Amino acid sequence: MPEVHVVLDLGCPASQTLWVEIRWLPQQPVQRWTLPVWTPGSYTVRDPSQHLHSLSLEQSGQALTPTRRSPSSWQVDCECNQPLILRYALEARQLTVRTNLLDPSFASLCLSAVVMLVEGQRWTPHLLKVVTPSHWSVACPLAQQDGDFVAEDFDHLVDAPVHAGVMDTLSLTVREQPHELVLIGAPPSGWSKDLPGQIELICEAVCDLLQSDPRSRVPYQLVLQLLDQGYGGLEHDNASVMQFPWTRLQEQGGMRSLLQLIGHEYLHQWNVRRLRPVDYVPYRYDKPIVSDGLWFAEGVTSYFDLFLPLLSGYSSRLDLLEDLAADLSHVLLNPGTQLQSLADSSREAWVRLYKQTPANARSQVSYYRLGTALAFCLDVGLRQVGGSLAATLRLLWGRLGRHGRGYGRQDLMAAIADVSPPLADQLPGWLDGRGVLPIDRSLETIGLLLDPVMETQANAGWTLREGDGTVWIDRTLAGGAAERAGLVPGDELVALRDWRCRTLKRTQQLLDGPEQCQVTYSRRGLISHTQLVLEKPGVDRYRLIWDPGASREARLLRDQWFQVV
Repeated sequence: MPEVHVVLDLGCPASQTLWVEIRWLPQQPVQRWTLPVWTPGSYTVRDPSQHLHSLSLEQSGQALTPTRRSPSSWQVDCECNQPLILRYALEARQLTVRTNLLDPSFASLCLSAVVMLVEGQRWTPHLLKVVTPSHWSVACPLAQQDGDFVAEDFDHLVDAPVHAGVMDTLSLTVREQPHELVLIGAPPSGWSKDLPGQIELICEAVCDLLQSDPRSRVPYQLVLQLLDQGYGGLEHDNASVMQFPWTRLQEQGGMRSLLQLIGHEYLHQWNVRRLRPVDYVPYRYDKPIVSDGLWFAEGVTSYFDLFLPLLSGYSSRLDLLEDLAADLSHVLLNPGTQLQSLADSSREAWVRLYKQTPANARSQVSYYRLGTALAFCLDVGLRQVGGSLAATLRLLWGRLGRHGRGYGRQDLMAAIADVSPPLADQLPGWLDGRGVLPIDRSLETIGLLLDPVMETQANAGWTLREGDGTVWIDRTLAGGAAERAGLVPGDELVALRDWRCRTLKRTQQLLDGPEQCQVTYSRRGLISHTQLVLEKPGVDRYRLIWDPGASREARLLRDQWFQVV
């Protein structure tokens, strides 16, 4: 079968525009093609076609005029068995793990936001050529043949991120399988010589958790972009792309956070890329597909990534408790937990999680963090009857993921029921209910307690942001002091107690004093005043501590839990 040939021209990086050429042999007199509207692993419609221009089509040296069928799809009448050549330009100015950036420093491309899917050619082999400035190198997790990257089909191609520029590439080995570490950027003091070994240990810990060798068919590629700001990761079958702020490495627990991010994306080789909700087998690139299973895809992975530094010998049990406490605090103190179920958080990812607004921030809960809390409760419940969540994940991998089969809620319940039918019966209530997870009881079962850490200052019921010498209200707490005072997100705080605010630090200082606080604010350019009645300090977060009265059975179960595998 003739291949689809794709050429990416990055030859003029200062323009921040890449040129794409796709050539194929049409088998039908009407040809249609579509640019995917979303990227697997990032469940929101981003419409990369908004960055596309200068589209043209040619056959036998003659220009054809395609018809646009939708914002991201086209069609044309053509001759069969005569090559079609499609060309277009894409603006590449967004540096995230799911979008495209091209500049004179480097290129970071997510091919699902670059390459068109030609109707009838999805399962045809694709050949990729990347044209770059002469001093650049190219990193892509595809096999090479005669200067081209070779993909088995369209899915294989667009699942392969492309990075180009002047990069450091190091060789790693995980369970005797070759890996590549691509470093883009470095801390001001440089990377530690221990970094490759630390990453190898984290990846080994994931393999130990799954009791499996790495699943990649080629040297697995870890791409780490160190930035001044920004955080994120995106999983691929044979690679992961991660962004991390160098300033975080200067903070306590910063390196542990980086290793958790790396482990999280590496674990997705199993859970998400190959074991994924049945709704995404196969992927639909032209529209959002709703699933209530994202909590398992991301929440369970997030739960296990907390353990990976401990399993690799990098961190301690107390570090694990600190990290788990942060996720449980978010769930317990977030008003959205009472308004949105975990199943709905998964279903509404397309319109909520990736589209943060002041209203969303207090009316939703992340399926990452609430999923982590549910995973913890499941793990403890399974351990009470001799099982574990790790064993259940391995069971699902062997039963479904290894064979490329997706899972639904009934599959998850069946796997849990193999160990504990009563626990499987509780799962629907945990998924569909709001504020129902037995977090306290699960902690007590393994000899742990929640210890509240109180706020050090009176509560104004707002979250603030600072910029250009001004302070703004970013969010307000439902029913909180700021809302009762008539303040809303977007209001600029001009003064508290008749003193200018200017910075977040000064604003916090001005809150000290009587509970009655005069606020001068600007809304749409108009100056107004209101009285803010501060509330007494509440719970800021929770710590996890040992239960001094824990039974011997609880202590033994806690030791088992720390071993995770």
